[in-house]
Amino acid sequence: MKYQLFSYRTNTQAVATGLLVEGYAYDLAQAQATAGFDLGVTSVDAILDQWGSIDPQLQELATILQQDQGHFAGAGVDIDTVQFAPFLQRPGTIYAAGANYRDHVEAMAKAFNMKLSLDPRSEGIAPWHFIKAGRGTLSSHGETVATPPGVKMLDWEAELAVVIGRKASKITVDEALDYVAGYSCANDLSARDRLRRDQVDPSSPFRFDWIGHKNFTGSCPLGPYLTPAQYVENPENLDIKLWRNGILEQDSNTRNHMYGVAEQIAYLSQTIELYPGDIVLTGTPAGVGMESQRFLSRGDILEVWIDGLGTLKTTIE
Repeated sequence: MKYQLFSYRTNTQAVATGLLVEGYAYDLAQAQATAGFDLGVTSVDAILDQWGSIDPQLQELATILQQDQGHFAGAGVDIDTVQFAPFLQRPGTIYAAGANYRDHVEAMAKAFNMKLSLDPRSEGIAPWHFIKAGRGTLSSHGETVATPPGVKMLDWEAELAVVIGRKASKITVDEALDYVAGYSCANDLSARDRLRRDQVDPSSPFRFDWIGHKNFTGSCPLGPYLTPAQYVENPENLDIKLWRNGILEQDSNTRNHMYGVAEQIAYLSQTIELYPGDIVLTGTPAGVGMESQRFLSRGDILEVWIDGLGTLKTTIE
């Protein structure tokens, strides 16, 4: 029985964990108490720390909930009105892949007359990642994200997010997916006009500012759900779309990854240990604003949809 996890704010503004089963949402703490379960933890962060043992119990609980929905009515949550919170309150490191969709690389090369490789593996080029700060950048489904002061080139990037569920060190590509707890939708919001510091000499190694470009409050919308990996048959064959104010801007499939999810995880693990709660953003497809020099305005509404994972909504102010 498929289940998905989410976090939400209660009437006291405390953060609680929810469980979505067959379109019905439940408060996890109340549902497990009614079912006579004792997981010992309730937050998604803590669940990830014990993912191997708790995931099977959540699968069992989801089956019980689906079979006797009426018995758990008191634990119900109105998914249409609930105020979502980031499902991770204490996220680990966010590793974000750059230039990892063939269609995006083709579009950027054409737009800016650049020579970019469409088959970096054959040329001996490794995957490329940058880091987004964890807690400060995460924003939730339905949240409003403020445009950073002075930024006029705020861009969108729909991405498949991968959440690590086991400590991973120097693992192989063949075993990498075994270390994935689940998947989610993400939007790698980017302040394009902060990347290059024009007042710095072009030959200087300090000309580019990836912190300013990719890290600002709320710059990593994530959610609405964490979908466990067992319910995603193949992360390399998922439709991914982004709408801006109802207009389809990005429309692709993860089969356009130049480096797949497993390759990225294995590559990162050769250099640094990955931990439960770490997130890998796997790249964005064609259709970002930078390609056509069209950027976000205050009041814009973005929706990221990935097959089987849900729809992530963000408003820009």
